[in-house]
Parts: sequence; structure tokens; C-alpha cells
Amino acid sequence: MELKSILISRTDSIGDVVLTLPLAYILKQNYPNAVIGFLGKKYTQPVIETCTYVDQFIDLDDFMQNEVTIKGQKIDCIIHVLPKSAIAKRAKSLKIPIRIGTKNRLYHWWTCNKLIKLSRKNSDLHESQLNIQLLSTLVKKVDYPLSEISQMPIMTRIQNLDSNFSHLLSSDKKNIILHPKSQGSAREWPIEEYIQLIQNLDPNKYKIFVSGTEKERAQLDTLFNTAGNWVTDICGKMPLGQFIAFIQKADALVACSTGPLHIAASVGTHAIGIFIPIRPVHPGRWQPIGKNVDIVCPKLLPEKNNLESDANFYLNEIKNKEVQLLIMKY
Repeated sequence: MELKSILISRTDSIGDVVLTLPLAYILKQNYPNAVIGFLGKKYTQPVIETCTYVDQFIDLDDFMQNEVTIKGQKIDCIIHVLPKSAIAKRAKSLKIPIRIGTKNRLYHWWTCNKLIKLSRKNSDLHESQLNIQLLSTLVKKVDYPLSEISQMPIMTRIQNLDSNFSHLLSSDKKNIILHPKSQGSAREWPIEEYIQLIQNLDPNKYKIFVSGTEKERAQLDTLFNTAGNWVTDICGKMPLGQFIAFIQKADALVACSTGPLHIAASVGTHAIGIFIPIRPVHPGRWQPIGKNVDIVCPKLLPEKNNLESDANFYLNEIKNKEVQLLIMKY
């Protein structure tokens, strides 16, 4: 099958986008002469543009309103990684020749012409592995172990870190980023545990940064009021491209299942992920993929398997000492 241009569509958040970038790598290995586009929301553009296997970012609004191309090539194929009815209808109206979707979305039966049997809800596969399954009509191999995906160089085109941010980093201490919030995308470790972790780390050995969005800064008042003298506040201080570069320069990042954790793993920074063992937010589905990853997750108890009622039980089972030992490991 000769394809000159392929568009990957994933229009949700940063972590989801990071776990979709392996598709670009695999497609380039199989279609080295094709141009690869990535359809996403504008705010994820800096993440997508770190991937050298993506030839062009395409903004969702532009796609919905204009006839777009990938590096001047008409789009031959679109892969709907995140199912969206409006995007599927738009792709059909643009007469993109190959439109790949899943069988379990009714609107894909009349908007797509290549349907893949794929159910994420009850699958034992990781999110990145599920995404790769959507390539089954285009490539021979779609079953990749996580160990192989973690070797894929998906985020290597990193911006140079501006001097006004690089000067914050210590040259004689380990630079540790704590990212306590998740914009509601994950179950969050209690702020009190982060405070205790900060107080337990030797300030002569570690420089600690606390990151988050500008809006999340207000939710961290307790942390800054209690432990502000021991940390550097970088919440909302950097554009995303620079934050990615800052993460790459740091020694470790601690977070729950959120975008910065996935970025850290992909750029080679020690990523320490805090998870609970309940589906569908368990690490088997959402752990970060990289060469330097540690996961902190309690063992699942059969009698405590309800996401709404039991999440806090597991979060309270994770003690700061466990995370501290992982930070001190390197």
C-alpha cells in the first residue's frame, strides 16, 4: 500500500498525546517516504513538535474549518486514535481516502472505511499498546511489549532552555520536580504527603521545584505556606515548550498519572509515578513509558475495588518514605 501522507488524530490532553507518539515512529519505519501529520489541540503542539517522526502539527480548529495538507500533500489516511464524531464526519467530508476507526463507535460505521475491533474498557493492554492496534490495516506488526515501546525515541527535539529558567537549576544538588496536581485527570496523592516528602529530603543534596498550572497554584497554598522555604515555585512560570526542556534537565519528577510524568519518562528524566491499582486508572493501563521509570502503587485488595469509594484508601497507603527512597536511589 503506497501512502504519501498519514494523519494521526488525538485531540485530548498531554499525557494521551505522549502515549500516541509511538504511532508516528512505527509509521515512519514502515512508510519512510510518507509525511506524517498529527492532529491535536493547540496547547499540545509543543509536545507533538518534540517528535522528529511527526512532519507537521495540524491544529484541530484549522482542520475543522479548512482543507489542510501535510507538507503540501493531500491527506491519504487518517487514524482516529481518539474517537470524535465531529472529526470523523469532517474527515469523510474532506474525502480522505482511508479513514480508520473502531468498530464500537456507531458513527465510525458510516464515516470510516477501515474498522478495527478494539475495546479499551476491559483490555489488559497499556494505552500505548491499544493505540498501536489501530495500525493493524497499515503495518504487519502491532503487538509491541512495553520494553520495546520504551526504547522508541519519541521526544528528542527539545527546545534549548532559556537562561532565565536554566539558572534556577542547581549544579551541585539533585534537581527534583514535584507536580502534585493533575487538572482532575488522575487520583492525586495528598498534599500533606508532598509536604512531608519535602521536609524529609536533605536541602544540602536536593533542590526541589513545585510545578503546576497557574490555576493550580491556588490549590497549593497549604504546601507553600508550610514548606515554601524549602521549594522553588515554578507553577505557571514557563510556556510548555520550556517546561519540557526544564523537565529534561531535572534529575527526577514525582507526579500522579498526568502529562508531566509522561513527558519526564519520554525525555529520559527519572519519572516516579504515583498510582492506585483500580481499573481503569491503574498503572497497567497508564504508567509512563521510558527507560528510567518507577511506579508506586499499593497491591489491589479484592474487597476494595471501587474507584469512587476506595481511591482514597489506596492513596493514603502510599507513604512519603517510599517515594523518598526512590528519589535517593540515583
